[in-house]
Amino acid sequence: MTTRVLGEPSNFNKNPDILYRGFSFGMAPAAVAKAVGIDASRAKTIHERPAVIQELDWRLDTGGVSGKADSVGSIRFRFYNGELFRMIVDYDFIQVRGLTAEDVIDAISARYGIASRPEANVAVSSSSGYDSAEKVLARWEDSQYVYDLFRPSYRSTFILVLQSKPLDLLASAAILEAERLDKLEAPTREIERQRKQDSIDDAAEEKQRSINKPKFRP
Repeated sequence: MTTRVLGEPSNFNKNPDILYRGFSFGMAPAAVAKAVGIDASRAKTIHERPAVIQELDWRLDTGGVSGKADSVGSIRFRFYNGELFRMIVDYDFIQVRGLTAEDVIDAISARYGIASRPEANVAVSSSSGYDSAEKVLARWEDSQYVYDLFRPSYRSTFILVLQSKPLDLLASAAILEAERLDKLEAPTREIERQRKQDSIDDAAEEKQRSINKPKFRP
């Protein structure tokens, strides 16, 4: 097994901008969408202020008529103000069936160096469909990036979370502030929503009245 760590000379550092399967942190949603062959309009906006947080989901062809299988089932890309800051790689459960955690860790370590085994959890957004925090099986880390492997409790597969430390720090602060603002503004938004709904209901009622009034016979 290759024994190197992030930061030492390797194929990883010869092309530091290409960090995972041709994707690099800082890429724009349109660039990622083009790379995977999907429409950029599929990017979903999660928060709009104080920063724009977006998500883009890509599901790979893991078999089918082509017969080509990929260990990766899907990747969720997250963007902070138009820059890729996190990738959540969901390995296809059929392709990793029977693999142990050590098998997966060894394969990733051959590419990114020796893994650490911290007693830590990795924070995963609730909107990602996983628990808010999962136990880390292995971690690959340097001053700029951190990659965490975990095994979700609800099904038998592996998830690799890749993060740009500088961008993730900014994104995390922006998300916390967005959630604070959402909670603060929730009552006002509900009043406005109800006002709009009442206006729609009134208009529908008046339209029906204009139809039924001429026809009414006592």
